[in-house]
Amino acid sequence: MAMTPHSSVPKIVDARVQGLLKVMKLPTIARHYDAFARQSAAQDHSYAQYLLALLEEEYNQREINRRRRLLRLAKFPISYTLDTYDFTAIPTLPKQKVLELARGDFVSKRENIILLGEIGTGKTHIASALGYALCAQGKRVRFFTAADLINQLLEAHEASQLTRLQNNLLKHDLIIIDELGFIPFSQQGAHMLFTFISQMYLRTSILLTTNLPFSDWTQVFQDERLLGALLDRLTHHCHILEFRGESHRFKQSQAQLANLNPQIPPDSPTSP
Repeated sequence: MAMTPHSSVPKIVDARVQGLLKVMKLPTIARHYDAFARQSAAQDHSYAQYLLALLEEEYNQREINRRRRLLRLAKFPISYTLDTYDFTAIPTLPKQKVLELARGDFVSKRENIILLGEIGTGKTHIASALGYALCAQGKRVRFFTAADLINQLLEAHEASQLTRLQNNLLKHDLIIIDELGFIPFSQQGAHMLFTFISQMYLRTSILLTTNLPFSDWTQVFQDERLLGALLDRLTHHCHILEFRGESHRFKQSQAQLANLNPQIPPDSPTSP
């Protein structure tokens, strides 16, 4: 049955409708039900079509709000996306593989990702962009630097809250650990990180970025047996991507210098 022409809802009816929608936590329907009713009447839609339009609007807005909340809780340092990464700058990085990972199948399989390469080649960008893509799919992601994660683990241990922190992180689909090897940490910190990764193993995916090749991880984990066990867990069911190339930031600074001093070629040494 088509809807009849609709005028503005009487105040007493509107107040009652708004009250019920507030109790049922349907804010989007509360904002739009009257306008949708008038639009449906004008287009000669049925009551069922009107109801469907309202419910779809509520659902869509909830999905938008959920994704915004996931992005906020992920705590990315910067909201990088894949479409802003210059894959031509690192020709050895397989773009198709990165795009495939962005679909998120690896988290359903509890697989890990390790991004290896020199400082400034875009590892943090790709890590954050993959996390961003997963949040857009409704998945839970948490971003840490290695130093920050270890500090939080140590603080939780001191406060007898370590199990609570680990259980909370286990609810996530992906844990990103950025900049392993940038800052040295104590033997206790290394052991805490090993224990954390062991807890996550085959239960939650880990994405780790580092400027150190595996052979140099002894700079971070001085206990070789601990390092061997850590690598065994991290690299089991793992996607390893290498970033071989010159630092993006160095190239950008050289280009900016060339713009300021056109007589100096970008790859020439600067005067003191």
